[in-house]
Amino acid sequence: MDINQLHPRFVGEIVGLDTSAPNPETVEFFEQAMAEYAVCVIRDASLSDEDQIHFARAFGPLELAPPGRKRITAGLYDISNLTDDGEIVPPKPDGAQPTDFELFHTDSPFNSWPTKWSFLLAYVTPPEGADTQYIDTRAVYDDLSPEMKQRVETLKVEHDLFRALQRNGVKFEDEEMRKNYPRMTHPLVRTSANGRRALYMGWHGVAIPGMPDDDAHRFLDDLYQFATQEKYIYSHKWRPGDMVVWDNRCTMHSATSFERYRYKRDLRRATINEYGPEVSAIEANRTEPQPA
Repeated sequence: MDINQLHPRFVGEIVGLDTSAPNPETVEFFEQAMAEYAVCVIRDASLSDEDQIHFARAFGPLELAPPGRKRITAGLYDISNLTDDGEIVPPKPDGAQPTDFELFHTDSPFNSWPTKWSFLLAYVTPPEGADTQYIDTRAVYDDLSPEMKQRVETLKVEHDLFRALQRNGVKFEDEEMRKNYPRMTHPLVRTSANGRRALYMGWHGVAIPGMPDDDAHRFLDDLYQFATQEKYIYSHKWRPGDMVVWDNRCTMHSATSFERYRYKRDLRRATINEYGPEVSAIEANRTEPQPA
């Protein structure tokens, strides 16, 4: 197994890793690689739902996807523009799609159980567009001024998808979904797997306890603009067989656009937590997480 660094600050490309049969040597190697690079690109991964789930489970309990997609194995998230029959999803009446409003984010900030990694595997990729961009928030933290590092050290941020959508001009009236994905509060600064400090942030950060909303919005918007500078971004151009794994605790990611009514895109995601039971985020939010 060889690793090539794809960005000056992070991202390791791994060649020769067999995702179909993880053994203790593979698990130890990959844990170390993820601690170092935060985002790892595995080339020529096994194109099997069962192998993807088995590989992900070697590193932590699955956060199960909500049921209902027949096209892929239960437990995985369907990151595609396809129906269960494998055809391209037709346009909505208003022409809008969820990704139209997507900015840099981290997966599962609304999960009451602590998230760990996401594993995204490509089956079918468009000939152009549909890249995924990544940011290492350890590098962002490193570049903050000493004054800013001191300011962010003890702050907590409230993450709320629906309030974030409203801030971007999107009406959201599904109250049941709002209840299933409640607002969650997380520390802004945390220690990553290799001991480096990192920012836990995304466009879904909408408030800071104890700070007036207007002040919090300005602060979070300024921090987001700083973190999303071009120099921090790695843009992954997908090809079938790529599995990209990222640490949700110290990275952000975002998709780029493509002609979704012309080209098929079939990617499937497994997400794991640090510990806890294998349940969906919706179920997890109905129970109190226990310390590790």
